[in-house]
Amino acid sequence: MGSQDGFNGCEQPEALLLCQNGCGFFGTAANMNMCSKCYRDYLKAEEQSALVKAAFEEAANPKKVLATSPTESPDIAAKETTAVLSSSGSSTSATSGGESDAVTKNRCFSCNKKVGLTGIKCKCGSVFCSLHRYPEKHSCDFDYKSVGRETLARLNPQVKADKIDRF
Repeated sequence: MGSQDGFNGCEQPEALLLCQNGCGFFGTAANMNMCSKCYRDYLKAEEQSALVKAAFEEAANPKKVLATSPTESPDIAAKETTAVLSSSGSSTSATSGGESDAVTKNRCFSCNKKVGLTGIKCKCGSVFCSLHRYPEKHSCDFDYKSVGRETLARLNPQVKADKIDRF
């Protein structure tokens, strides 16, 4: 009988130690005699001090930072100006033809029936109802055969074997 030996499967701590920070909770030796909350705070403070130290070292060596900054900044500025120009250009074009696009998006191109959320956009670019969604029903001008052939040619490159030398 194991319980008579004084061993019940759980080990009792030899001495209860209060938290080293004085918060009132009990600490453990694994957490440097701190409670779990104080130990987590201590680890966060250590992590922050390591980040500050790394930032200070980077500030002390400005040669590396200055060498990379001028080369990156013109590229970033060019991208930002391109984005601003394209967004302003698209906003002017959207305002000029905005109403005609809104009307055609919710109506069938063939029968002018209101489609709402059930409208199907074809590869030719128009929206159709459930009756006219098939290419043969609305005389679609999109060339499915050529697109399929191009896709197959791209995905399945031709493999040619070397000629066999006969003796």
